Amino acid sequence: MVTLEQQLAHELAVLDRAGLKRFLRTISSAQGTCVSSEGRQFINFSSNDYLGLANHPELNQAAQAAIAAFGTGAGASRLISGSNAWFPKLETTLALYKGTERALAFSSGYAATLGTLPCLVTKGDVILADRLAHASIIDAARLSGATLRVFRHNDMGHLQKLLRWAATELQASRSKSPCSDANPRTLPTESRPRRILIATESIFSMDGDTAPLMDIVALKTDWNAFLFLDEAHATGLCGPQGKGWAHACAVAEHVEVTMGTLGKACGSSGGFVCGTATLIEFLINRARTFLFSTAPLPACAAAAQTALELMSSHEGDRRRAVLWDNIRLLSSALRYEKPSQSAIFPILVGAEHRASRISQALFEKGFLVPAIRYPTVARGKARLRISLSADHTSEQIHFLVAALESACADTLSV
Repeated sequence: MVTLEQQLAHELAVLDRAGLKRFLRTISSAQGTCVSSEGRQFINFSSNDYLGLANHPELNQAAQAAIAAFGTGAGASRLISGSNAWFPKLETTLALYKGTERALAFSSGYAATLGTLPCLVTKGDVILADRLAHASIIDAARLSGATLRVFRHNDMGHLQKLLRWAATELQASRSKSPCSDANPRTLPTESRPRRILIATESIFSMDGDTAPLMDIVALKTDWNAFLFLDEAHATGLCGPQGKGWAHACAVAEHVEVTMGTLGKACGSSGGFVCGTATLIEFLINRARTFLFSTAPLPACAAAAQTALELMSSHEGDRRRAVLWDNIRLLSSALRYEKPSQSAIFPILVGAEHRASRISQALFEKGFLVPAIRYPTVARGKARLRISLSADHTSEQIHFLVAALESACADTLSV
């Protein structure tokens, strides 16, 4: 008899041979552009701390004050006794920042998506997701029971074709006689129309490019769909005061559901959904990752609140300006035809083993640059993922480019 232990060991060995086995690397310092690991100092190009706020003194002070007032744990879910005074303050600030009626905080961005999508669509509805949308969107779509169709990345012609198909399917389902034994817990009730939801990231987390939001909004309006927009990698970076890509494109008021995280540019932890008051009330009552999860830490809410205030200030504008200067510098150093649209720079390698070798070679040279492999990206599409911070210096960026060219050349001979 083959034991579970033996089966798992075999599967790990298969991953290892394919260059897909992962491991944890312990960081023994605060987040920043320089970090400690394994007793050494490294220049960090792996973090999503885009504005350099994860170890900002004002955020640290806010978190410490929240611990002094509320302790280290929330103690229960928000609907029991875990909704301490920091959460309504944070949610009011989030709604004001994003220009929506209300907001709701979750324990993570993943939990926000996983809780929200199955509330809004179910069996009988249709989700149309960009092929490169974050894993949380795909997982939530599958969990919802709705019919999932994937459109080619940023391909508006393909999206329009799927919208036409979805509209035809839903029209056909409406023309059928309702089944008397339909299960109201799994099927849309006859009292509401079946829905078409478009789901996409605004800045794509692995490629760093942007969604054509003006075109998507026009299409969803034409076909009576609604839009779930993941602004995780755009919040803090794009648009006035870093409000996001939807604001940069002047279409924010046409986005029904805006989701984001507090653990990237905000330098804290957690996720959120912004929208109408009705949407938020509905999520409070139906989102399972909100209903049945212990509330986020008070310290995280306090730090995020402080980050949002800072991001909306002149200091936030200054940090964004420096970050975009760094983006232009690295774009030029990597010989891009035009500057990157975000702080994410994918260096496409292809083979999983080679991506791992280059990442390890950079590690040995004193740089943290992760290798991104399947299933995070498609097979054969492995890449290095460089992410920039406002705190990176021009010298660090030039050092990285020189080390990258050397590491790539070295691995060609292996």
